[in-house]
Amino acid sequence: MLNDHHITVVKSSIPLLEDAGPALTQYFYQRMFRHNPELNDIFNMTHQRTGHQSVALFEAIAAYAKNIDNLAALTQAVERIAQKHTSFNIQPHHYQIVGHHLIETLRELAPDAFTPEVEQAWTQAYLFLANVFIEREEQIYQLNAQGTGGWREGREFVIDMKTVESERVTSFVLRPADGKPVMSYQAGQYLGIEVTPSESAYTEIRQYSLSQASNGECYRISVKREGDAHKGVVSHYLHDEVQVGDSVILYPPAGDFFYQATEKPVVLIAAGVGVTPIQAMAQTLAEVSKRNVSYYYACDSVAQHTFNRESAALIEANQWQQQVWYRDQHGVMDLTSLVDTLPVAEGEFYLCGPVVFMEHAVQQLESLNVSRDQIHYEVFGPHRYL
Repeated sequence: MLNDHHITVVKSSIPLLEDAGPALTQYFYQRMFRHNPELNDIFNMTHQRTGHQSVALFEAIAAYAKNIDNLAALTQAVERIAQKHTSFNIQPHHYQIVGHHLIETLRELAPDAFTPEVEQAWTQAYLFLANVFIEREEQIYQLNAQGTGGWREGREFVIDMKTVESERVTSFVLRPADGKPVMSYQAGQYLGIEVTPSESAYTEIRQYSLSQASNGECYRISVKREGDAHKGVVSHYLHDEVQVGDSVILYPPAGDFFYQATEKPVVLIAAGVGVTPIQAMAQTLAEVSKRNVSYYYACDSVAQHTFNRESAALIEANQWQQQVWYRDQHGVMDLTSLVDTLPVAEGEFYLCGPVVFMEHAVQQLESLNVSRDQIHYEVFGPHRYL
């Protein structure tokens, strides 16, 4: 059981973590996949190759060590990670594997500093945190299974429709193979999709935002073709090989980024494929006939304007504010130019897009005195704080 002495020892080892840096978590992943290759079927190996996952895990471990005596500060991070884990169908035994390799990594990389006292403290700290995640994830799994149209673990869905939305984005409408209802979700959430691409040696699980309002009958995801096939093995497979009538496995909708009903003005801000969760929010807002909505979008060109006609119809029918920036014509999005129309004092701002875009958008909003509490955002892939 974690006690005050363990907490003191863990906090005293923070310099050890900081000296090691992301190289520690990179070593950890290499070790784990070498000894437990079955986990290649769960983890996103593209993120492993880019190093993004190693950096994200290191930042999470460091944050936990620094806040181990104030876990309330990690509540939001725990919820975000627990939601993501359920879309991978992470189970308690996976935590045992991860814990074993984490401790062994610390032992192997810092044999002199990793004394029996430090090992015991980190073991108890890990077990405590793992139990927090296991309990929260079990709650989510049970809620998913008990709700109308809900399920637990994987469920077979059939591609009902495949629609090109722009030069690089294609939508897939997915209906349950059993013909039964599907659980509802919050606009902005995502779901996990499991496939076995012909170009991959592993089963691959990815998360894609749901791009339409919840309807209880089907789901729609909209997928961007990523770079080359090596970097975007799943997106290329979905674009090039998956056809109407084919089956995939889905995990229930998840995520802590979603539209929260409010009487305040709502500002939707997106770039590129980041428009996918924003589109679900726009459809949801249209269904409740909410009028005080603004819709701002940026992409590279007209050809890459995803949901161009669909969003235009929503905006016109609901008399919303709109502006679009095409990089090849207008440059990058300039929110400061909208200072006279943006509800900076009372609005709720929802952002999604590339990290660089969102960092720039947040800086602009803050320069207009928009509070961080008013800004909600989603980062695709391993999470980063803006």
